[in-house]
Amino acid sequence: MKPSTLEDIARKCNCSITTVSRVLNGNAAKYRISKATAERVMGEISRSGYVPAFTAQSLQRRRSGMVGLLLPSIANPYFADMASHIVTELYRSGYTPILVDTMEDSSRLNESVRALLFRRVEGIIAVPCGDDPSVLEMIAREVPVVLVDRFYEKTSLPYVTTNNYIGAYEMTRLLIDNGHKRIACIQGELDSMPNHERVRGYQKAMEEAGLGEYAEVVGNEFSSQNGYLETKLFLSRKNPPTALFAFSNTIFLGSLKALRESSVDVPGQISIVSFDDNTYMDYLTPTVTRVSQPVESMAKLAAKVLCDRMGRWSEGDSQAVVSTSQIRLAPSIIKGESIAKTL
Repeated sequence: MKPSTLEDIARKCNCSITTVSRVLNGNAAKYRISKATAERVMGEISRSGYVPAFTAQSLQRRRSGMVGLLLPSIANPYFADMASHIVTELYRSGYTPILVDTMEDSSRLNESVRALLFRRVEGIIAVPCGDDPSVLEMIAREVPVVLVDRFYEKTSLPYVTTNNYIGAYEMTRLLIDNGHKRIACIQGELDSMPNHERVRGYQKAMEEAGLGEYAEVVGNEFSSQNGYLETKLFLSRKNPPTALFAFSNTIFLGSLKALRESSVDVPGQISIVSFDDNTYMDYLTPTVTRVSQPVESMAKLAAKVLCDRMGRWSEGDSQAVVSTSQIRLAPSIIKGESIAKTL
């Protein structure tokens, strides 16, 4: 039987080739393609067994020994640390990593995946961005794919992440136990599943303590600029929060800059905590209370899961790609001196 083409899929779905291409590349939302159309196209792709030409070509070539590593921001110390551990583990297993910065852009991520396949990578480790897993799920039929740190809500893709819900819940409880009621959190990327889980943990702790009316979630990205601007807005209020919960170390740095510019005493006037750990936090005054993620364990596990799948794949074991490992590791709280007790 002749393989299906983009033209065949477009004809069966009663849409243009451009629409099919955009859905295939994970750009349906960007171009305002309806959910119904996108689902119809992906359903037809799945039924027809369509394989993009670049993927088919990559399967005909010999072993390359290369692995793609997709990160949303190499400038972020958290992801730089994670990359270091993944790269070390891949080299130890005999693979050469190709590192790509997707710059928190889902379209760039999808384009990078195609570019990596052209370079004959044997597998991909990705910190995904956006909320559409379709492109990575399709690629995972051809080469092993493992997600790390972030994941999609409904996906069969294997992933290794932190239990972000528990980390945010326990940190919020710590602030509440120290007498704080007006606790505000500054969140990160809105499409990020860890961010969703952190918001959920924070809100659950506030509701359980009868403080739901005080819960406030602001911000929209894991950047110092986000932390800086949102903190400035808090400080412009007549009654600012007594505690800030920054959902990343980059957000925390921006918040701290805003507090120091306004000569706000930490923790005397405002307490501040962070989700994410970094050694510099022990050298600040005061030292920072934060949620610590097991970055090294997360990174090494993701690399090991991928290497195991690539090994099985090369031996012709299709179950290596069909089977899944979805692992959540426990975070911990490192107590510093950035929380003050309130009356």
